[in-house]
Amino acid sequence: MLTKSSTELVRQRNSVLVLSVLRRHGALAHTEISDSTGLSSATISAITAELEKAQIIEKSEHQPASGRGRPRVLLRQRRDCGYLIVVIISSDAVQYSLVDYAGKLIDRFGEERSHDPAGAARFVAAVRAGLLRILDRSKISQEKVLLISISSKGLVNSTEPVLVWSPIFGSDQIDFESALRPEWQAKVILDNETLLVAAALGAREEMAKGADFRSLAALSLGHSIGLGIVRRGNQTGQEISAPNFGHMLHMANGGLCRCGTRGCIEAYAGFYAILRSAFEVPLDTIPAKFVPVAELDKIAAKARQGHRVPAFAFRQAGLALGNGLSRMLSLTERMPIAITGPGTRYYDLLRQGIEEGLGQSHIVRMEGMPEIRVVADEQILVFEGHLNRALSVIDEDIVLSGVQGIQASAIIQESG
Repeated sequence: MLTKSSTELVRQRNSVLVLSVLRRHGALAHTEISDSTGLSSATISAITAELEKAQIIEKSEHQPASGRGRPRVLLRQRRDCGYLIVVIISSDAVQYSLVDYAGKLIDRFGEERSHDPAGAARFVAAVRAGLLRILDRSKISQEKVLLISISSKGLVNSTEPVLVWSPIFGSDQIDFESALRPEWQAKVILDNETLLVAAALGAREEMAKGADFRSLAALSLGHSIGLGIVRRGNQTGQEISAPNFGHMLHMANGGLCRCGTRGCIEAYAGFYAILRSAFEVPLDTIPAKFVPVAELDKIAAKARQGHRVPAFAFRQAGLALGNGLSRMLSLTERMPIAITGPGTRYYDLLRQGIEEGLGQSHIVRMEGMPEIRVVADEQILVFEGHLNRALSVIDEDIVLSGVQGIQASAIIQESG
């Protein structure tokens, strides 16, 4: 026999399921929601009535294409239920996006990031100003923002929005939740950027292949080197991780890395490493914080023209990446590898080294070279990953807060 608390948990779980189906498929009719969730018609009626009353979803009528018959009644998220702000921190810029509850982009702008070596506090102040600016541009009040989703390269705390280490600020940690309180009451989450890329690619793969999807790795090439791994889960959806791939050991006592240690994969494959190698600078030279893509383009042009040293620099970078990937595959399983990031523009120069490094793995020699694909527009994937994760978090929070909390929030937003 179900207790009151277990009945409530089932109701909450089913409500989240209904919202997730609407996220995945868009506006649906009552029967389509029932078919997609496997829930009974009566259950769907009770859940959707509750969500509609709380102004979380809304109905809309659509006339049949033939123009005859009764209009179809579709259910969808109510766009003004609340808002999400996405903050993407990259090596040279910060991008702010304002998104409504239905996942529609309302506004976006970017700001160049200063390369102040002691600028963590100044950076946080700039982020606070950027958040206020994007709301002011659309005349939306802070109270209507349900969540702020932030991403960066580097190491992030698994349970709190704390940037533990980053190529930008090193070991100067940033606690974004503390930094934004009490001015902001919205929930704050932080993710590794390449994890979001892997999550977006995994969602695309599962949509295309269904149950045939098993796993995939996303390798991000640029100023930093990142890796995300996504696997098909059992009952809990996909399992996504972002191991500290760029700072795995490639060569003992090797080149100096931005993290302060020697011999990391990134110390051979990051943009600063390729620059250092192409100009035959000593490996213990302190790495550049930021290397313009235009400088790498010049080195790549020489490599493509047959200049030996620039070509060797890219081949060595590819070899470090391939060696690292071979270790990853040995510890996990053979899986497709999607290469993303600004470094994809040099894949023709990296390919030989990557394949050579992969070929040194026993699993690759036994089972063959994994599928390698190039996915050029990483920023779209990062944004997709933000939306998938952040909107799911919002849906769960809305349901877990209970109907009374939802209704109170709706009343506050209406009065706002």
